[in-house]
Amino acid sequence: MGHREELLQAAKQCLYDKGYGRTTARDLVAASGTNLASIGYHFGSKDALLNQAMLEAIGEWGEKLGHALAAAPSSGSPLERFETLWNVVVDLFAEYRALWLANFEVFAQVEHVPEVRVALTSGLEQGREGLARMLHGEISDERTAWAVGSFYQALITGLMAQWLIDPGNAPTGEDMREALRVIVEGAGLAEPV
Repeated sequence: MGHREELLQAAKQCLYDKGYGRTTARDLVAASGTNLASIGYHFGSKDALLNQAMLEAIGEWGEKLGHALAAAPSSGSPLERFETLWNVVVDLFAEYRALWLANFEVFAQVEHVPEVRVALTSGLEQGREGLARMLHGEISDERTAWAVGSFYQALITGLMAQWLIDPGNAPTGEDMREALRVIVEGAGLAEPV
């Protein structure tokens, strides 16, 4: 493994251990066994390294989510599958709690560090497409896929915030299913079967 990979691995570990805002360049050097010059050479700055590490860590979470969803039961009504989906997401929140805490730290940087906004914008675009495909299946219309992916991102981000703040009262998959049922009925649509 070269210095670039060692730095990325160390940055991911620092995100989990210390968070985004408290990780220093010296922490990254100590965790990677590299030197300060390596950060500048490979990434340009500590923030760029942490941003890349965050995007990769979120990508790894997405892969794990995909595997967990593939292993989850796919039978039942659309509402039952919706519940299963959100139970899988909530279970992974527990495993990746430190990542989501660091993620919210990054959100606070978008107004002050333009590079963070660029990195998050790229991540949002990739996330929309991936979530639409992973959670809903293939959607041929690009605009609809964007909207569905954005909807799932909004649900995940909101659920993540509730889960981080008050996990004992955060919605479960069953709660999400019931809410969707009530919303669909309130819109005068037939309940998904």
